[in-house]
Amino acid sequence: MTTTLDSVDPGVAAARMREVLGPGPVVALTGAGVSTDSGIPDYRGPGSPPRKPMTYQQFVGDAAFRRHYWARNHVGWRHVHRTRPNDGHRALADLEAAGAVSAVITQNVDTLHEAAGSRRVVDLHGRYDRVVCLGCSEVVSRASLAERLSALNPGFADGVADVEVAPDADAVLASTEGFRVADCGACGGMLKPDIVYFGENVPKSRVMEGYRLVDDASALLVAGSSLTVFSGRRYVKRAVEQGKPVVILNRGETRADGVAALTVDAGCSQVLRSLAGAYTA
Repeated sequence: MTTTLDSVDPGVAAARMREVLGPGPVVALTGAGVSTDSGIPDYRGPGSPPRKPMTYQQFVGDAAFRRHYWARNHVGWRHVHRTRPNDGHRALADLEAAGAVSAVITQNVDTLHEAAGSRRVVDLHGRYDRVVCLGCSEVVSRASLAERLSALNPGFADGVADVEVAPDADAVLASTEGFRVADCGACGGMLKPDIVYFGENVPKSRVMEGYRLVDDASALLVAGSSLTVFSGRRYVKRAVEQGKPVVILNRGETRADGVAALTVDAGCSQVLRSLAGAYTA
C-alpha cells in the first residue's frame, strides 16, 4: 500500500524516505523536476505551460522543421549552457560519495548531475552538449556547432532576449525565417542533437545499463519525474517486479504512484539535501 506525504517538513520527509529506502545502495532515477531550481523548466510539472516537442519524424522528414528547431536551439543552448547544478544535484552526488546511491539514471539532457560531481550517470535521453551526424555517425560538441551556426547566422541570437526555454534547450521563437542550418563538416549529412526525440527509441545499450543498475540496487528513488513516458517508468516496473521499494519525490502526481511504497509531493532540492543528511549523519 502506498504512503503519501504532502506538504511536510523536508527533514520529516527525508527521514521517512530513509526508512523506506533502507541502507542502500539505492539507484536514483531523475527527471526535469530536479533541474527546475537551476532555471530549467520542466515539461509536465504543476504550472508548466503546454508544450509540443518536435518529434523525430518531423525533424528528419521536413527541412522547415529542422530549420525551426536549430534556430530555436541556437538561442536556447546559450541559456542551458550557463546553468549550474542546484542543491538537489549536489545532494545526489553526496549520496553517491557516501555509498548510499550507486548511480543516477537521468531522463534529463542538461548534464548537471555530472557537473555536480556524480560519477556514474546514465544519460538515458542523451546530452544537449553533443551533436551527431545521421549520415556518418560522427559526434561533435554543441559548442563547436554554435560557432558554425553563429558564422552562418551573424547576430541572430544576439537580438533575442527573455525567451522561454524548454528542458532540451529549445527556445520559443516567433519567427525563424532565413535561419541557415549547418550540415555535417565531415560528410555533409544531417546533424541532430544527441538527444532522444519523442518518437525515437532509447538506445538498447542505455536501457540495459539502467536495468543492470536496478538489478544491483536494493531500492529505487525517483526524483522530479512524472513518469509519463515509458523510457523511465520501465525501471519502476523492474524494481516492483523484484520486490524492491520505490520512493517517488515529485511535485504533483505521477503515473507510478499506485505501485510506489512512498510518494512525497514536494520539490527536490530541499528534500534531497535533507536525505543526504539523513544518510551521512
